[in-house]
Amino acid sequence: MSRIGNKLITIPAGVEVTCTEGNEVTVKGPKGTLTRQFSPLMGIEIKDGTVTVTRPNEDKHTKQLHGTTRALIATMIEGCEKNYTKTLQIVGIGYRASIAGNKLTMQLGYSHPVEMEIPSDVTVVCPDATTITVTGIDKQRVGEFAANVRAKRKPEPYGGKGVRYKDEHIRRKEGKTAASKK
Repeated sequence: MSRIGNKLITIPAGVEVTCTEGNEVTVKGPKGTLTRQFSPLMGIEIKDGTVTVTRPNEDKHTKQLHGTTRALIATMIEGCEKNYTKTLQIVGIGYRASIAGNKLTMQLGYSHPVEMEIPSDVTVVCPDATTITVTGIDKQRVGEFAANVRAKRKPEPYGGKGVRYKDEHIRRKEGKTAASKK
């Protein structure tokens, strides 16, 4: 029994959801439009302001698709209604970020600046030199770009320097001097 797959998705005001014959779902909202192709095994029904996802049988594969399909449609609707946002913080002396055109340039302690091309469906803003905000309607694209930025210099456990998510907790370790003090 899929608890997530059986939940109804309510369509908020201002958002329009359509499903074509081949299970291609299109969501139009105030923030933009998203389209995604789903498995033909799933039954997607839109009526009375709700979306219902059904499965034809109790096979393991269709049970897995059931919950995943429902969750993906729900995130599409939520993203078109209001944007997804990931905030990153840069910690370290001399570490900073700036945007020029559609390139994100970061100084992360390397001998060269790290440049990243900003995708067209994602908006990146640097309110100050140590904060990067990634915004967009597609949850996967926002999370993927934020993870790629973080991967350029992951936070290290001794000094805490690097790129981290805003609310991320970094487990700190004691250095070599901790052993000699005992």
